[in-house]
Amino acid sequence: MSRHGYVMGALAEMLGGDEPAPHSLFLDLGDCRIGVRSNSLALLTELDAYFGGFVAAPGAADVIVTALEGPAPAIPLELTVKAPDPGKTRVKEEYADVPGGRLVRKTLTGMVFLFGHGRNLALGPCLANSNQIVNFINNRYIEFKLRQGCLLGHAAAVAHLMADPAGGRLRGLAMCGFSGAGKSTLAMHVMSRGALFVSNDRLLVREGADGRGLEMSGVPKLPRINPGTALNNPDLTGVVPPADRRRFLDLDADDLWRLEHKYDVFLDKCFGAGRFVLQAPMHGLVVLNWRRGGGETAIRFVKAADRPDLLPAFMKAAGVFSPPRNGDAAWSDPEPSEYAAALARCDVVEVSGGVDFDRAADFCLEYLVHG
Repeated sequence: MSRHGYVMGALAEMLGGDEPAPHSLFLDLGDCRIGVRSNSLALLTELDAYFGGFVAAPGAADVIVTALEGPAPAIPLELTVKAPDPGKTRVKEEYADVPGGRLVRKTLTGMVFLFGHGRNLALGPCLANSNQIVNFINNRYIEFKLRQGCLLGHAAAVAHLMADPAGGRLRGLAMCGFSGAGKSTLAMHVMSRGALFVSNDRLLVREGADGRGLEMSGVPKLPRINPGTALNNPDLTGVVPPADRRRFLDLDADDLWRLEHKYDVFLDKCFGAGRFVLQAPMHGLVVLNWRRGGGETAIRFVKAADRPDLLPAFMKAAGVFSPPRNGDAAWSDPEPSEYAAALARCDVVEVSGGVDFDRAADFCLEYLVHG
């Protein structure tokens, strides 16, 4: 056994990671199969309901995640506080890098995650924090795609199935924006016009197989929306409980826009079965660079190389849940020039001026259908 493997194994044992995990769930994410093992059948039942159509028959897996229900384990390491994201004040994670991987502790829940060198372990009150297990699984999928050479984008994405005598083919469109711009809201509006859903907040992008365009892979995470998004889209009527809905309807438009109170959108219930796909060609990227009260909405095609100011809206660092590469050096996040080079392979559309989701959604659907 290598030194890295020994260290990771010893640390996992100290944390209680050698407990039996007799229950299994398998996910088929296209080019990646993930197996989830646990000592909690109740947890896997929740995950089964969450991942829905991506649940697969038992079999071989590219990635194995083990989630062990129990008390929050004690950490035998000195931890470093991860600084809050820009605009935030609450410390959410502490971490320590070890030979072969990384350990992360969630400060509010006590959940502990150990990953790297082929080991992916979650320990603590998993069932009470199943959303963190979902995120951990998705982060392991993101790592899998990053190791294939993908760029990580902070974007939602939709697709449209084109009529084709030789068989259906997809056209795909990503949507990004600066903080609070409403990319998830726009994606829901385009879905209401018939589009398929690809991703809500993270997008993996790389050169297409034909060497010309781009391919995008979504993350199997349900959209999370604010109340204003649900109240202004008839397809999302059932997302907000009636008592909350009555309370939110009393707010004025500005307060409703600023309100942060997220709800999961179960797509099958809102839009019908079969509307969530994970892979599609990426023909274009819409950048929401608008603001409330900004006047008439303007939509224009731009070149990524000429608009470096727009790139940060799409760029996304891998974050604390990305392990050290090869057990030694940390991931090196791509430079803006790498994003600009990738986006030169697709259309880039800036939406500026005032906020008008209907106009933007109409444009997106027209683009998807007719190019």
